[in-house]
Amino acid sequence: MNFLRFAARRLLEMAATLLGASFVVYGAMYLAPGSPASFLLSGRSASPAALQAINEQYHLDDPFLVRYMRWLGQVVRGDFGRSITYRTDVSTVLADRLPATLLLVAMALVIVLAAGLVLGWIGAVRGGATDSTILVTTTLAIGTPSFVAAVLLQGVFAVGLGWFPSSGAGEGLGDMLWHLTLPAIALALYLIGMLARVTRSAMLEALDGDHVTVARSRGVPERQVIGRHVFRNSLGTVLTTSGLIVSTLLVCTILVESAFSIGGIGQLLELSTTTKDFPTVQAVSLIIVALFMVVNLVVDLLHPLVDPRVTLGSRRNDA
Repeated sequence: MNFLRFAARRLLEMAATLLGASFVVYGAMYLAPGSPASFLLSGRSASPAALQAINEQYHLDDPFLVRYMRWLGQVVRGDFGRSITYRTDVSTVLADRLPATLLLVAMALVIVLAAGLVLGWIGAVRGGATDSTILVTTTLAIGTPSFVAAVLLQGVFAVGLGWFPSSGAGEGLGDMLWHLTLPAIALALYLIGMLARVTRSAMLEALDGDHVTVARSRGVPERQVIGRHVFRNSLGTVLTTSGLIVSTLLVCTILVESAFSIGGIGQLLELSTTTKDFPTVQAVSLIIVALFMVVNLVVDLLHPLVDPRVTLGSRRNDA
């Protein structure tokens, strides 16, 4: 199966999965108790005429499938409807909040990759006391939930030392990078430990391979042995784990954004769920599902490039 055919097939699968996910996302909110009308009224009584006006404005009296098909048609055109909470287009709300979340996830991913790969590499290559220290450190990192790390970092570096802001996303790229440093570290801490352990295990497995023994017997410098024969053969496992890491970052950002009051789509999803802002919850949920699938597609396409033993459409080593 060539690259273009595989990519086309995966895109069709993504479209079908998104269609199914859209139905679940749209219908799930209507299974919860309460209604948009009750939120708009804020507990106040309303005349039948006022209630009817609300139902007509948001098409709440239409059959479910009619509402779903109307919403799906709008989504395809880039229209996610009108936010019940903010009384404006959901697309406008998302445009204001999405950049902060994407930058936070990108910063956390860079931290995870940099720290996780280096720690895993050092632990596998040096062994001994260094490896034991890294194992203990990564165990502590894995055992620290993101919201706990957020509270600790806020208390020490924001409130105690005053080095970083304790809340907000900032304005402008430089200011945003400064504001999002602590949230990114809090988001990355658990995943650094996970990636370091995966990298260490993959490299230790590669170190036991016959190709490494042959390379060393031929006098290949140790640095080249580690780089070309050990780390390179570990990249397939690392890449797959990186895809899972991105997905985890998208989910865990909700907790971190709430702790630091960042105002991204994670915090938006939490607030919109509380207030039963149906259009906003549906839009954010669908975007997160779409991002998950894009990440998985990118991993599948890159896997054969970093590990020739893997064919398109399979993440399992055939060797």
